[in-house]
This record gives sequence, structure tokens and C-alpha cells, in this order.
Amino acid sequence: MPEIAVQKPIGIKRPNILARLFRALRLPTNDPFAVAGLLIYLIFIVTAIFADSIATHDPTEILYTPAYDLAADLRPGQDGFIMGTTSLGRDIFSQLVYGSRSALLIGVTAAFMVALIGSIIGLVAGYFGKWVDAVLMRLADIAFGIPFLPFVIVLAAFLKPSIWNVVIAMALVLWRDTARVIRSQVLTLRTRGYVEAARVAGSSDFKIILRHIAPNILPLSFLYGSIAIGWAILTEASISFLGFGDPDSISWGYMLQDAFASQALAKQAFYWFVPPGICIILVVSAGFFITRGYENILFPKLGR
Repeated sequence: MPEIAVQKPIGIKRPNILARLFRALRLPTNDPFAVAGLLIYLIFIVTAIFADSIATHDPTEILYTPAYDLAADLRPGQDGFIMGTTSLGRDIFSQLVYGSRSALLIGVTAAFMVALIGSIIGLVAGYFGKWVDAVLMRLADIAFGIPFLPFVIVLAAFLKPSIWNVVIAMALVLWRDTARVIRSQVLTLRTRGYVEAARVAGSSDFKIILRHIAPNILPLSFLYGSIAIGWAILTEASISFLGFGDPDSISWGYMLQDAFASQALAKQAFYWFVPPGICIILVVSAGFFITRGYENILFPKLGR
């Protein structure tokens, strides 16, 4: 009696998890704008790390003129000061260098919190659906109804002045955009064949989310995280300019507020307020440049 060949069931091919992770963590080096953004971040990161060695003076030290024992109010190049001094005799170049440390600390921390909270809420809401989705998305609607900058100002007024007010405010409010987009992506991913196969094979919900869905939404998380870096730095500069920042922390927003209060524009002291303004523009623009590269990773067809 001839043997009957039994056909083995064809398994549904699932994506390689490590390949997905490496693809998500890949830097967007194919886009020239993204490369420019990465170089800008690299310059400011190196400046922040070696600020103690790069800065020529203590940014809070009041320098005096040796002849008259008065606070030095010097223009760039005088007595060896690269960018001059403020009206109180503080070195502007040293303040600019130390300001990069505050900016990156706020930007990276806030971006991490926004990406983490938004990704977790989007994953849970999109995967489980039903009442879990309804509750979490109503919370997102409430967050969308809160005006961000006034909320930061009120929070800074009630709490002790600190750079962490911006991080707390962004963590409480700006996760909404990340959560909505990731939820939409998860709604499509949870119906894919490899997810259904894992569910039939007995994988737990936690394992399915961690191994099959999360690696696919990491590029979206990084995209919104890079945007959040610019938002955090811009927000800190705004509240510092309005006088709600930490007076003990040197930041670019603090420099602009100090220049405004000292009427630097009327004195034509452009060397005082133009450099921190340029630094803010560069860092915020770099975040948006990097998002262009992650768009090509997320949607490769856009580059065709």
C-alpha cells in the first residue's frame, strides 16, 4: 500500500524581531537634512559634556574691571572675552556653553518621557480595545483640551521654580499625540497574520505586544521623541523668558530674559541675545530635520 504523503501545515512567516529592532534603532543617515540634524546634536552634546573645559569662566561669576572695580560691561574681543559680558559682568560665552547642558538635559528627558508614556498608552489602547481604549482615548481628549504653554506657566507658578517643570508638563500633556498615532498603527498590526498565529499558538498578550507589535512602532516613538526635544527646549526658553524659569540654572532662555530685562536691544548689544537665539533655532530645527529621516524609515515609498 503506497504511503500517503502528509503535507505539513504552512506556518505564517513572522518578521525577525532583531531585524525589526535594528531597523527601528537605525539612524536616518540617507537623508541630508537628517544628517545635518544629527551633526548639530552631536556638536551640542560634545559641548554639553565638556562644558567645564570649554567655558572660560564661571557663568554666574561677576567680573570686575581692574581699573575702576566696577562690573565689566565689555563687548566681544575686549580683554579676551570672546562674546563680551552682560551688564552685570558675566561672561556670555560661558553662559552659552553651559546653556547647552541645560537644554539637552531638558530636551532628552522630556522626549524620553513623552515617547515612553505615549507608546505605552497607544500600545495598550490599540491592542486591547473596548473599554480600555475608550478610557485612555478620553484621557487623551482631555489632554488635547489643555493649552500647553499656559499649563506650564501655571505649573511653574505653583511649584518651586525648576527646569523639571517643563519635563513634568510635557509628560502630563504631550503624550497625547504619540499615543493617538501609535494606537492607530497598533490597530492595523494586531490583525496581521503573524500576530494571529502567535495568539493561536498560546502566546500571552504581554508576549505578543513585546515581541510582535512593539518593534514595529519604535520608529514612530523615535520620531515623536525627536520632535519633543525641540518642543521641550523651546518651552523652557519661553517660560524662562517670561520669568518663570529656574534663576539658579543657566539656560538659553535665561540669557534671553536677562538680555530683555537689561534692555540689550536698546543698547544694540546683539552679541548678548543673538547667540542663544541662534542656538535655540538650531536645536529645534535639528529635531525636525531628523524626523524627515525617520519618515523615510517608516514610509520608504515616500522616497521613490
